[in-house]
Amino acid sequence: MSHRRERPAAHRARASRRRVIGTAGAWAGAGMIGGLLARTGTATSAHEGENHMAYEIEGRLLEVCTCNVLCPCWVGEDPDGGTCDSVLGWAVDKGTVEGVDVSGLTLALSVHIPGNVFAGDWRAVVYVDDRSTEKQQEQLLKVFTGQLGGAIADFAALIGEVIAVERVPIEFLVDDGEGTLVVGDYADMKLAPFQGATGKATVLQESVFSTIPGSPAFVGKAEYFRRTETAHGLSNVDIQGQNAIQGSFHFTA
Repeated sequence: MSHRRERPAAHRARASRRRVIGTAGAWAGAGMIGGLLARTGTATSAHEGENHMAYEIEGRLLEVCTCNVLCPCWVGEDPDGGTCDSVLGWAVDKGTVEGVDVSGLTLALSVHIPGNVFAGDWRAVVYVDDRSTEKQQEQLLKVFTGQLGGAIADFAALIGEVIAVERVPIEFLVDDGEGTLVVGDYADMKLAPFQGATGKATVLQESVFSTIPGSPAFVGKAEYFRRTETAHGLSNVDIQGQNAIQGSFHFTA
């Protein structure tokens, strides 16, 4: 049964205007590969000795994947079935990157993890909110590729290949505990956290892996997760009831 919602006409028009802005080669040529070298210290060398903050952003995360609940990747184990396919989005509620305001924008990843999360070699498509200006886009990419350092740089270092970078409309909503993430015509998901006996959301803390380093994660389940990615060489997904994560982040460097 299909769970895809009929989108408003304005959203469909924006989706039709999506634009490919880079491939792995263009990403590297534009200097965006710095985050993938974070483990060598290259990503932060440009800011060594500087006493100002390169960036400070805060917001919310929505994440789904093909693993069962809870995704083994978060505790350092191999993914269910040996591989993991995931879509995640970071919505920046407020923040600046090198003086550029990026509040209200979202960046999303569609990834294939071929084995244990820490073995790296992830393949990823990067989706940038099409409401961003060229400068805002550049600054968001600097943060999430690890070029400006911080905890997110270690996460970026796990990506071995960036297949493409595209501008698309991204819908990111959290309403009464339920989260919805729509990434252009590529991905659509709805998720909600589990609740404990007290009615509060079930929390995962001090996990060995995290997409929101330093913050607790709310473990949940996806009502549905659909992804259409064969055009990028990744697997299509159409599942229900698998792993989902919500959370907040505060990244600085």
